[in-house]
Amino acid sequence: SGVVETSSDQATVGVQNYLEKAAEKLKPLVPIKFHISSRTDAGVHALCNAAHLDIQRAPGKPAFTEEQLVHGLNHHLKPEPISILSAHRVSSDFHARFSALSRTYIYRLLLGCPHHTAVPVFERDLCWAPPGGYLDVPAMRDAAQLLLGTHDFSTFRSHNSETPFQSPIRTLLQIDIQPSSGLLSHHYEH
Repeated sequence: SGVVETSSDQATVGVQNYLEKAAEKLKPLVPIKFHISSRTDAGVHALCNAAHLDIQRAPGKPAFTEEQLVHGLNHHLKPEPISILSAHRVSSDFHARFSALSRTYIYRLLLGCPHHTAVPVFERDLCWAPPGGYLDVPAMRDAAQLLLGTHDFSTFRSHNSETPFQSPIRTLLQIDIQPSSGLLSHHYEH
């Protein structure tokens, strides 16, 4: 249901909700708030998304080691398909979202599938399978070059409460359009 926390009256739950619920089981003195570097919409997967949190433990309790934190959070995240890969102690002025230097987004299309049920099981929910089977890749590459550089992306932003406080100006440093055989194509035949 996306990365960002959802309110308790919503039927869906965001990744942030699961992370904070797992962190609460570590018995902090004050409620924990995760700050995540990049947001995703429902149905979008995030790989290696950075986050930060502050944990205040009871007096006399030592700080968690990086390994203890990873193990503890992953233990309490089960059975959700969410994993903490690593943890690092950072300075108090670090912010996962605002200290990020860049972000990488990958959009995957699966071509040639006559019906969504024909999408290989390991690709399901990891790509979009539009109808039809042909894309003019050279034309897409030419068009993508127009997005490189610094631009105002106002027309692409949502109308949420944070919109007035965020700049719609973004710089795209690299755009690649590459045909490939698939994420796990070597495990199955087409």
